[in-house]
Amino acid sequence: MGKRFFRLFKIISGLLFLWFTVHSIYLIADGVSDEGKRADLAVILGNKVNEDGTLSMRLEKRLESGIQLYKNCRVRRILVSGGLGKEGFYEGDKMKEFLVSEGIPDSGIIVDNKGDNTRKTVENTLELRPELQFNSIIVVSQYFHVTRTKKLFREKGFQEVSSVSPDYFEWRDLYALLREFPAYYTQ
Repeated sequence: MGKRFFRLFKIISGLLFLWFTVHSIYLIADGVSDEGKRADLAVILGNKVNEDGTLSMRLEKRLESGIQLYKNCRVRRILVSGGLGKEGFYEGDKMKEFLVSEGIPDSGIIVDNKGDNTRKTVENTLELRPELQFNSIIVVSQYFHVTRTKKLFREKGFQEVSSVSPDYFEWRDLYALLREFPAYYTQ
């Protein structure tokens, strides 16, 4: 009985590891690819704002990617989405401040301060569709996050979604890849 259980445990563990590995390879490949598409709207997902009100490097790099999309005429407008961080700042407001300081016109920026998780960002973005009249979007987030975000848009019936991620990598990405594995299947 003990040997059978151990053998079954090894097989199941091996299959789970294989599943995680294949999933992660797909996630990374999809996340770092940029098909060069144009879209009506870039949706930049929020991230940490520091206690002094400055942006985390991850968030700044996301915004720089959005700026490049706008300046290269790949998007007409930018939607920034985030919630109220424990540091006391609305991510969306701070993101807009940064974009305006970098030359993006105020009229080209839409702020969603209630997008405090990926699902809410997707829902809030789609609620704005009649008002903003967009038919295509480019999701902007870290490479490990864009695949799940695109999946959530597609599950809500929005198919014209592509993605861009900044060329910014850090050690905590390993944790994020681990976190994204169950999140992809449960959210």
